[in-house]
Amino acid sequence: MSTPRAATAGAAGGVSRRRSLATVLGIVFIDLLGFGVIIPILPFYVRSFGVSDVFIGLLAASYSLTQFVFAPLLGRLSDERGRRPVLMLSVFGSAVAWTLFGLGGEFEVLFGTVGALGALFAARMLAGAMGGNIATAQAYITDVTPREDRAAALGLVGATFGLGFVFGPALGAVVASDPVVSAARNFLPGFVPATTFSLPSFLAAGLSLLAFVAAFLFLPEPNRKRTSRRGGGLVSQFRTALADADLRPLVLVFLVVSLAFSGVQVAFIPFVADIYGYREAQAGLLLTYIGVLGVLNQGVVVRALSRRFADARLAVGGASLLLVALVLLPFAPILGRALLPGILGASPELVALLVVLAILSSGNGLLNVGTASMVSAAADEDSQGSAFGVTQGAGSLGRTVGPPVMTAIYVVVYWAPFLLGAVLTATVVAALVVLVRRSEIFADI
Repeated sequence: MSTPRAATAGAAGGVSRRRSLATVLGIVFIDLLGFGVIIPILPFYVRSFGVSDVFIGLLAASYSLTQFVFAPLLGRLSDERGRRPVLMLSVFGSAVAWTLFGLGGEFEVLFGTVGALGALFAARMLAGAMGGNIATAQAYITDVTPREDRAAALGLVGATFGLGFVFGPALGAVVASDPVVSAARNFLPGFVPATTFSLPSFLAAGLSLLAFVAAFLFLPEPNRKRTSRRGGGLVSQFRTALADADLRPLVLVFLVVSLAFSGVQVAFIPFVADIYGYREAQAGLLLTYIGVLGVLNQGVVVRALSRRFADARLAVGGASLLLVALVLLPFAPILGRALLPGILGASPELVALLVVLAILSSGNGLLNVGTASMVSAAADEDSQGSAFGVTQGAGSLGRTVGPPVMTAIYVVVYWAPFLLGAVLTATVVAALVVLVRRSEIFADI
């Protein structure tokens, strides 16, 4: 029988957990908002230096590559040194990266196009290295959340991602607009460059600094047992994870899913431009629609389903929905014309696309949260950061390889990236089913 003092302590602990969870989610949101601010300007920034669009893809790959290298290292460091200092280090590093990114035009004046591109690549690589902080945030959440509530809590991370990508690009577009740039030139000191490309970059840096201050003032270090292991580098961490019978399939799942999904994301805008005839504005609205769906799915739907279904079942169900969506996506116009009416002025082809994107978003949300919970269950309590770092690193490797491969085959046959993504996702469904059946760890989650 619990005593009043024990009940009071439990209530206080619950309040503390909720406050810690809200704080770390706020920090992640601010940081991702800054990342989203850069999205609208990146292709145009690269083109302003008169170079090939190939450099846009190379910049994206450089970000993912350094994230692949550093996510496991930051995760292990958070196990050894604490979650709070690693989160603070990463958001401060992001502020430095975005500041350097905004100075690309100044480097062009001093060192020419090569110097400008060098600054952009250095900035993106530093931002990618610091972007590994999501693994630390996930580990922090597992530290402050009971096991039975982790799927719902990790779903909030996905919802935070969605919010960052809904509001960030819109904010970046506003800051890059001519009236804002003109006003900034009149207000800022002469030594501060105020251009369409520098202002969003400096805003992103300011948001990262805001996240740093929030972490310093409000984020407590979770009460957890720290590991004392030393000397495990990137290769050794992956070797350890791949030697674990329960963790190894999950690392491979993160790799394959990221390879498939990131490639499909890159091919999606050319697809809607070529098949639907959409331009930048319509494509931007579709991305906003996907972002809103992501928030609703991971912030509401996943939380509700996690109370009724085991986490492993969420992962299998999410991968299955994602598989269906990828098969249907390239044929959405044909299906719309054959099966659906127009709704509220939207053509049948658009209605079909919106339905398929809703299925895709639901599947992606369920899969992400379910597999994250499975990673947490497979790892020891004192190595959660390392486990999430390794899986995020595997995801970053997939995001490095996927976009160039998928865009190359898109040029040959427009539907090929989506069906290749479906084939890869089918292997994920099979791997998850086998893993759940073979491992006792996942039997009850």
